[in-house]
Amino acid sequence: PENAQEMGNYVLHSCYMGTENSGIATTNRAKRLGESVGSYHLSIKIDVMVSAVIQVFASTFGKTPRFTAHGGTTQEDLALQNIQARLRMVTAYLFAQLLPWVRGRSGFLLVLGSANVDEGLRGYMTKYDCSSADLNPIGAISKGDLKKMLFWASKQYDWHVLAEIAGAPPTAELRPLAESNTGEDAEHSQLDEEEMGMTYAELGMFGTLRKLSRCGPVSMFRKLCVSWASTCSPSQVAEKVKRFFFYYSVNRHKMCTITPAYHAEGYSPDDNRFDLRQFLYNVKWPRQFAVIDQLVQEAEAHEEGKKHV
Repeated sequence: PENAQEMGNYVLHSCYMGTENSGIATTNRAKRLGESVGSYHLSIKIDVMVSAVIQVFASTFGKTPRFTAHGGTTQEDLALQNIQARLRMVTAYLFAQLLPWVRGRSGFLLVLGSANVDEGLRGYMTKYDCSSADLNPIGAISKGDLKKMLFWASKQYDWHVLAEIAGAPPTAELRPLAESNTGEDAEHSQLDEEEMGMTYAELGMFGTLRKLSRCGPVSMFRKLCVSWASTCSPSQVAEKVKRFFFYYSVNRHKMCTITPAYHAEGYSPDDNRFDLRQFLYNVKWPRQFAVIDQLVQEAEAHEEGKKHV
């Protein structure tokens, strides 16, 4: 090979696996990214596979699940999202086995995962989706650090599409597109941070305090009451900390099967290799949350007392 792109075309294969719920803007960014790095890029639709699985379910039970936007329940909606995500894993492994054959070569390919630390920490991912692979190069890096790295690489290698990707609103694109979001430049209406109930910046802080500072719910609440004093009241901090620890523990089972990652930071939640106790945490955290409630009451009483002095 005479340049990096030719080398990329030989060793790297990328595939954008879209559905009818995927945005045009995201599809185009994936294509231009493949062109920039020189990967053997494919852009396919997996709607036929999704429909086939739904038909199997419908023929078995005589009922067809619907998205909430079409009158379905939350349970139906989540199942329809998850089947799209899981079929991407199946497709990735099929292509990894057969792409060398398609290109007249021997052997097989390794599948690379694409979930980051914050998604794993919050559990905001489908078990056995594109987070499941042979190796995850970004599995131990936070969303915030990933964006910084993309902006740096965009300038360093003059790949402008990386800056576009870093600046685009994070979205899973698993629900139907809103009617107002059908243009070529329109972004998807299903946004990660809205669905998670917390921002990626907050998740980065939670993850750092959990791992590096070894904080549980109460000590994290105390620290954040100081760090976020200018923007959040104690009750708001309590709500955020409780929400994080609930989802962190209720989704911890996903980390028990997470793909091995390259570890470049100390805040990774991939500590399941030697400690599975977190899988058994009580997701209601009764003692810790009760202490937080008591501290909130004391803080509010203190503030109320200052008003009457």
